[in-house]
Amino acid sequence: MDFYNIGKIVNTQGLRGEVRVMSITDFPEKRFQVGNEVYAFLNEDKSEKLEIDGVRSHKNFILLHFKGKPTINDVEYLKPSILKIAEDQLDNDDLNPGEYYYHQIIGLNVVDTDGNSIGTVKEILSPGANDVWVVKRDNKSDLLLPKIDSVILDVNLDDNVITVEIPGGLDDED
Repeated sequence: MDFYNIGKIVNTQGLRGEVRVMSITDFPEKRFQVGNEVYAFLNEDKSEKLEIDGVRSHKNFILLHFKGKPTINDVEYLKPSILKIAEDQLDNDDLNPGEYYYHQIIGLNVVDTDGNSIGTVKEILSPGANDVWVVKRDNKSDLLLPKIDSVILDVNLDDNVITVEIPGGLDDED
């Protein structure tokens, strides 16, 4: 089963079993709801399934309380850990047309409008106004493609292909 990061437990809060979470999801109000199940990954080998039974905001953090964890002693071992959800908890209804989860894009083949292979998407950067898709190419430096409609023409998840048009000056190795 695949898991996806939604937050990081950075500390405990008070004595009643709450933890401070830094959210790393675009849907915090959906991911952090009473009754939702999350997985705390303490390290590569150890994870624990937890049910949220309390949620509130405090400063820049989300404070969570888990079912069966009434005191600070019950949650102390969770810091630091990464909170994740299982793949079956993702919902494509969260996304608008033209929006994708990162895991759907990373690894896709990138081709130009003539069908010539350019490379594969190896990571996605979020520097500001729009995301930048980093394309790994053979025997060339990585190509940075802004996620804008004039560059990313089509994303075909079924065929694992992204069709792009590279504007002049964007690829310094042409």
